[in-house]
Amino acid sequence: MMLTVLSMAMISKILSPALKLWLRTQVEHIENLEIKISSRNRQIIKGYIPSVFIASDRAVYQGLHLTQVQLTGENIRVNLGQVAKGKPLRLLEPVRVNLAAKLQEADLQASLSSSLLISALADLLSMLLKKEKNFIWEINWDEAIIAPEKLTLKGNINLENLETTSIILRSGLQLASPQELLLSPLKIDGLPESFKLDSSDFKIDLGSDVNLEKLQLIAGEILVSGDLQVRP
Repeated sequence: MMLTVLSMAMISKILSPALKLWLRTQVEHIENLEIKISSRNRQIIKGYIPSVFIASDRAVYQGLHLTQVQLTGENIRVNLGQVAKGKPLRLLEPVRVNLAAKLQEADLQASLSSSLLISALADLLSMLLKKEKNFIWEINWDEAIIAPEKLTLKGNINLENLETTSIILRSGLQLASPQELLLSPLKIDGLPESFKLDSSDFKIDLGSDVNLEKLQLIAGEILVSGDLQVRP
């Protein structure tokens, strides 16, 4: 009985605030953060957390804006003993986390200026376009449109020795596999005739830490769910 009372006290006074603080250090902005910690297992005293549910609105991670996020992790091991002594919370082992997220059109548009998305789109175009290795070009994206099963990005491209022109990328977006996104059919308008797409289909490898089950584009929203591995 005393162990149960102690574990509950540690959760409410130490673990929950420490987890909230750790989450806020991982993101640039977050609203309405909710955390629910399972405390049925007595091993929590040793830093074992059977289950954690996290929900938030308007999270911003490395410039990427998410409308809503829900995460559920199980069998989590943390340095609870050090946390009790005032040390920062940290994971001791990788954790598989179930993810459900919503991304609205306004949030995707706000994400267009993030270095992560800019880099990803630049890499995408570099692999798709011919002559890119010996040609200087720069793209600024400024508008995103999410329609059922279709994504449109609009911006301006500045090509070496040419005037800045408008560019429009249109593509379907779906899962090719739990670790791959498929852009198909992919079309880019606004490029000079000498720049041709090598293919109208393109796959993006998300890595072995990702295992997505659902990717759905509806009017004004992208819905994503699946598993992610979070490493210490």
